[in-house]
Amino acid sequence: MNKIKISGINFYREDFTIEDMPVFFATSDFHKQIYSFLKEWFSNDRTIKLHTSGSTGEPKEITVLKKQMLASAYMTCKYFELKESDKALLCLSVDYIAGKMMLVRAIYSGMDIYPVEPKGHPLKETSSSFDFAAMVPLQVYNSLQTEDERMKLSQIRNLIIGGGAINSELEKALRQFPNSVYSTYGMTETLSHIGLRKINGEDASDYYTPLTGVSIKLSDNGTLIIDTPSIADETIVTNDIAEIRANGSFRIIGRIDNIINTGGIKVQTEEVEEKLKPFMKGNYAISSIPHPKLGETIVLLIDNKEDMQSKEIITKTLPRYKQPQQLIKVEEIPLTGSGKPDRTAIKKLAEFMTQL
Repeated sequence: MNKIKISGINFYREDFTIEDMPVFFATSDFHKQIYSFLKEWFSNDRTIKLHTSGSTGEPKEITVLKKQMLASAYMTCKYFELKESDKALLCLSVDYIAGKMMLVRAIYSGMDIYPVEPKGHPLKETSSSFDFAAMVPLQVYNSLQTEDERMKLSQIRNLIIGGGAINSELEKALRQFPNSVYSTYGMTETLSHIGLRKINGEDASDYYTPLTGVSIKLSDNGTLIIDTPSIADETIVTNDIAEIRANGSFRIIGRIDNIINTGGIKVQTEEVEEKLKPFMKGNYAISSIPHPKLGETIVLLIDNKEDMQSKEIITKTLPRYKQPQQLIKVEEIPLTGSGKPDRTAIKKLAEFMTQL
């Protein structure tokens, strides 16, 4: 595992230990970022520094062993039977774990990885067909909007989607794809995904299946506990409220820190958002603002003015205690760097807008 194949060219450890950067990596800022990570990877250090996405607060830096990242790569490569003759697409930022792990999987399996600058339309200028690719939901959505990109997307043998929720419309559009499409569950602390959920085909499911070597259970609070000895030194207690079935598969209901306590009734933010999905035209988010009697009251932030007419739909769709008491029009819904709802920023924005 002392080399990596990028766009048909083999690069060896020695290419990343010399002072001068190979000309290939000077072609774009993205290639320079890849070079920077690979230089760190092929160094004599046993560890890599990672940054969490900051879904519910400030991002933090963690240090992991390279052998743990290789163990994660092994689990994915084994599941998808990735091999040296395969081609993979890298269209995610290597600032985050998803992009880094695509490179580590290429190192582990020997597959040829093709970097495309992380952007909304990653398939627009590609000509190769790929055996494996990872994208965020927005990239998949954008790729479905043109016939050429949609065809390229459907030809990816194994497509995994992570970094954010896949809404019902997007999932519906992918159900008839001929090749395999998966939603992933994981986080920086688990070194990318530890569970996969098939979106299309006869084995499509609403539940994630843990990868081999992953054990899960629920805490007393109902949150998911993950045990992956080859990847993490300690058991990971998540903030994700989950349901585990008898066969070991699981689904995520929401985050424990996204619970709104309104008048003593606890409402899960994600459950309300899920109920509203079929009716919303733009981006939206459920949050809360302080209330003198109830403690908190539910509000709905939207970036599409047409959704301001949704009060009747909300009344019919949600029980009274889950209904937003205010609809707040904003320019945009705050997101983290990895495209997830920035719950802290959303809450601050809601409080600011209601004080105007």
